[in-house]
Parts: sequence; C-alpha cells; structure tokens
Amino acid sequence: MPPDASIAGGLKKAKTPKLKPTLGPITMKDAYCGDATDQNLIETIMGVSKNSQLYSGDENENSGHPIRVSGCIDLGSLRLEPENVARVVPGRIPMVRFFPSTDMKLVVVGSEFGHVGFWNVDARNEDGDGIYLYQPHLGPVTGIVIHPYSLTKVYSSCYDGFLRLMDIEKEMFLLLYSSNDAIVSISQRPNDVKSLYFAGAQGIVNMWDERAGKALTPWVLHEERINTIDFSTNNTNIMATSSSDGTACIWDLRFVDAVKPKLLKTVSHNRAVQSACFSPSGSCLATTGSDDKVGLVTGANFEDTSMIHYQNSTLRGIFSIRAIWGWDDSYLFVGSVKMEVHVISTARRTSIRTLRSPHISAIPSRLDAHPCEIGMLAGAAYGGYMWSTC
Repeated sequence: MPPDASIAGGLKKAKTPKLKPTLGPITMKDAYCGDATDQNLIETIMGVSKNSQLYSGDENENSGHPIRVSGCIDLGSLRLEPENVARVVPGRIPMVRFFPSTDMKLVVVGSEFGHVGFWNVDARNEDGDGIYLYQPHLGPVTGIVIHPYSLTKVYSSCYDGFLRLMDIEKEMFLLLYSSNDAIVSISQRPNDVKSLYFAGAQGIVNMWDERAGKALTPWVLHEERINTIDFSTNNTNIMATSSSDGTACIWDLRFVDAVKPKLLKTVSHNRAVQSACFSPSGSCLATTGSDDKVGLVTGANFEDTSMIHYQNSTLRGIFSIRAIWGWDDSYLFVGSVKMEVHVISTARRTSIRTLRSPHISAIPSRLDAHPCEIGMLAGAAYGGYMWSTC
C-alpha cells in the first residue's frame, strides 16, 4: 500500500506520460508526467554540477575528491519524520538512489511501470512537493546510476531491454543500448565515468563504452540472471556479482582471458542471491540470499565467509529484500517483512537495533545510504522514506 495520504507529500494519483517510449531518444519534456514545470529540477542539478566541477575538476576521476564519506553514527539518533515521507512514483519501487551531492537532498527512484522519479526533499514547499516524474521506460526500472563526477547524467535500465541516459544538460533521454532480453542491473566503476556495466537475465555482463559508442565483448559469468553488480572502492578492478543461480562471485578485471575475468571467490547460498555489495572500505562483501541468510565475506583475500540468519524472503509480488552498508564497515541495514529496518552488527553477526515508524506502511525492501551525508538513509516500497539523524 502507498504511504498514508494524510502525511505523505508527492503524487496524489497515478500519472501517465504524454507519449509512450520509443526505440530512440525522448525529450525530457515528452517523458515528463508532472503538472508543475521541471525547470527547477533542471536548474538545480545544473547548478550543483557546476559547483562540483569547480571543486573537483570536470569529470576528473583523479582529482582526489572523495566520492563517498565514511564514519560512524549514533544509531539511536536516526528518525523518520512525517515530512520525509512522500509518494514519488505510482506503484512499487524496485530501485532507490541518493543523488551523490552534499548540496541538496535529492532521492531518485524507479517504478514498476517505467517511471524515474526525483524527490527534492528540500523543495517540499514548491509546486508538486519537490516531486518530478518521468516515464522513459515501459517496464520495471531495474537500475539507476549517477556518477559523482558526472552529475548531469542519470543512467537507468529496465526490463524492457533498454539502457537509457538522462542527459540533463541536453534535456534528453538518450537510448544507449537495446535488447530483446531484460536488463536487470547496472553499475559504474567509482573512478570511471566513461563506461557502464550492465547485466541481463542470461548471466551475461556487458560493458557500454562511451568512447567507442557501443557495448564491448560480453562475459558469461553466471548460469542465471545477474541481480547486482558492484565495485570495490579500495580497488576498482575488483567486481562482485550476485545471481539467481545461488552464488555471488568476486572477479579481478585486471586478468581477463578470452572468456571472462579471473574468479577470486564464490559465495554460495541455498537459493537466489539478490545482492552482493562491497563495504565502504572495500575490504568486506555482504550478500543477501533468498534463503533467509545474509553473507559476510572478510579477510585480506576474501577467504572468510560467515552466514547470518535473517528472515529476508518475501511474498510473491514484493520486491526482494537487499541489505546495504551504512557509512563504515560496522553495520548493515536491511528491510524487514514486519515493515521495519534492522541494523546488523558485522562484529556481533546479529541484528542489534530496529528502526520502526508508524509512517512505514509497506516493506522497505530497497534502501540506500547517502554517499555524502553520514546518517541519511532512504528506503522505498510503495513510497519514499528518508531517515536522518536528529
């Protein structure tokens, strides 16, 4: 069910686009579903991008500017205030991401109906409650990527087999890649704005190269669909994949033969692995399985694996629960079937705190920790939620 309409901002009813997405570019104007103008969003992102370039250099991956802050928080200070609850898109939300900037609190979500929605939390008093809604896809949005060195470019993937780039400077949704097969996950290396990794339902990883203008040679890495792709911030040549074949794998992209990269580690679950993500330091990997287990892989060479029991299997029709890291290697945050968020201590290998709120009306299966603001956590189900420290 959607958030309580008495407290939630944002959409009051489902919106439909002016035009259906086509095999080609779409203007942001044609994809826009809102009543109020989206010029405030465009101008805000353009301004933030210019400020970021002045600080760190234009798309300079070697500037030394950190792309993710790290630090500990007082878990007891996390609060979900009613003004931080909004219905951002119609229907369920399979993907939620914070915009990677300290200059604004902007949450980007994808919907099951192909929408990409922007929620400017600081602009809730503007027309539309700071909600900007587009529909560049025809099916569930499976991935959203915004690189901190290229803030005007928002990548999205979808079950419709399309990989699109929302170029805010050009005010266009560009079609980068299309396939008859669904695209299930996308990711970028932390130090590379010119390439994008994506995977589909066949266990294959592709890389889109902006310089070449095409997808390069694919790698067959799993027997079934690849649910997530992630890269270590400590060594961006190290990639992790999770798959419905019941495994998560760690790969070294420095060593690639004719078929695939070098396999460093395989983590096995009894059922599908819904996610595999590196910790902020890059020295640990967390996996979330549909077998009611969260895996923790540690050690200098990822040689140690432990399993933490956690009820993360969901009912049919609910998007899979995925654990995420907070702002250091101490805690994992994971949604609960009881409409809560649990905090797992990696040292104690158990849940140590529960984030509850009467404002949560559905399972917060998808979460994201703000990469630039310690203590700011977004969650999504049928609406958007944002926890912050007092």
